[in-house]
Amino acid sequence: MNDIIPAWVEGELRPVEKLEAHRLGLRHKAVSIFVVDRDRILIQKRAGGKYHSGGLWSNTCCTHPKWGERAEDCAVRRLREELGIRGLYPAHADRLEYRAEVDNGLIEHEVVDVYLAYARAGMTIEPDPAEVSEIRWVGLYDLAAEVQRHPERFSKWLAIYLSKHMDRIFGAMIR
Repeated sequence: MNDIIPAWVEGELRPVEKLEAHRLGLRHKAVSIFVVDRDRILIQKRAGGKYHSGGLWSNTCCTHPKWGERAEDCAVRRLREELGIRGLYPAHADRLEYRAEVDNGLIEHEVVDVYLAYARAGMTIEPDPAEVSEIRWVGLYDLAAEVQRHPERFSKWLAIYLSKHMDRIFGAMIR
C-alpha cells in the first residue's frame, strides 16, 4: 500500500503515504459516495481483507484522492474500481470533517467530500471481491434505524454520517 494522499502536516497540505496518515491520525482528504435510487441507498460490505473496517457495511464506496487528484475525479474512479459502475457523475452534496478510531490501531481524521450519484435503469454493478464482499439496496430511514440498533455492523463513518449529518447529505431526499 504505497498510495500517496493529501494530508495536513503542521498545518500544511502535503503528500503522505496513506497508511502512515492513518497510523498518525493525520487530518486528510477523503471522498464518500452514495448511489441512490429514489429513497434507497446502495451499501456495500467491505471485504474482510481491507486494511481496516473489513467485514463492515458502509456507504456505496469511499476512498482517498491521490495526491493532485480532484475529488470529483476520485469519486468517478472509485465507483468504477470498487463496484464496476460506469457512466454516473456524482453531485457534490457536502464537505464534512470527522475523527474516528477504527480497528488495527488506525485513525480516520477526514475532511470528506460527500457525493450523491443517481442510479440509472439497467445500471451494471460488478463489485471487485478484493474491495467488496456484498452489496444491497436499503431505504434511507431503514438504514439509519439499522445503524442505530446495530452500530457494530457498520463503518464508523457511516454511523457518523447518518447520526449527525443525514439532513445535510440527503436533504433533497428527505424533504
